[in-house]
Amino acid sequence: MTEPRIYALSDDLELGLALADAADAISSARFTALDLVVTTKPDRTPVTDADQAVERAIRDLLAQHRPDDGILGEEFGTAGSTTRQWIIDPIDGTAGFLRGIPIWATLISLAIDGVPVLGVVSAPALGKRWWAAAGSGAWSFDTSRTTADDAPTRLRDAPTRLRDAPTRLRVSGIETLAEASISYGSLQQWDQAGHLDELVALSRQVWRTRAYGDMWSYMLLAEGHLDIAGEFDLQPYDMAALAPIVQEAGGTFTSVDGQPGPWYGSALATNGLLHAATLAVLNPGQASA
Repeated sequence: MTEPRIYALSDDLELGLALADAADAISSARFTALDLVVTTKPDRTPVTDADQAVERAIRDLLAQHRPDDGILGEEFGTAGSTTRQWIIDPIDGTAGFLRGIPIWATLISLAIDGVPVLGVVSAPALGKRWWAAAGSGAWSFDTSRTTADDAPTRLRDAPTRLRDAPTRLRVSGIETLAEASISYGSLQQWDQAGHLDELVALSRQVWRTRAYGDMWSYMLLAEGHLDIAGEFDLQPYDMAALAPIVQEAGGTFTSVDGQPGPWYGSALATNGLLHAATLAVLNPGQASA
């Protein structure tokens, strides 16, 4: 019996960045396309031909370069092992993508035994990419310095990617809720989850509230521009790539009720210094128990 190959996390990260290159080439070409095909999934959320094409391309590349690994993707489900599982959201922010709003990204993560150990968030319409791997810090760079024509070479010459003068990310040092800036995602989702009153209570204690939306809130937090971000009605593929970036930037990432990881249907990310205080406001029953 052949033993499964062991990969260095740095090699997995290089592959994740190359997958993002391939994704960007597809999604950028379809963004604002007049012939974009939009359908509705059984859960009543929209899906475009771009979502499906990006995920197919990533699955094809993973079949070539990590054939023993499993995949969890938004559009085509789960296949293979969960010991090493790539978790993919081909276009996070599809509703905005189909309306021409540039706040969308491809999310790529590798989870080992259920723990996301690397994340890549690539937002070509914003000209930004963020990434992290466990123990290696969180980083970003300006993707306008590369072109779609570079993508096929990345798997052959992957080490060039990490020489693109990235910027290291660090969360803010804000220590009190009264000084904190928060992004809450969607009021409807907090309301439907039964936590709207708690969100309003938190809004009364912080300095500033905004709803930047989708992956961007968490990347702004990792860059130190926001201090708290959270939302409900999420799937693992919405969160798995975000968690390592927030954590490697020095922040904390849990569910709204404090459970670690992307598996519990909600997200709460903070600069770490504010996590306990935020959890206490959002979960008053737990605080008094």
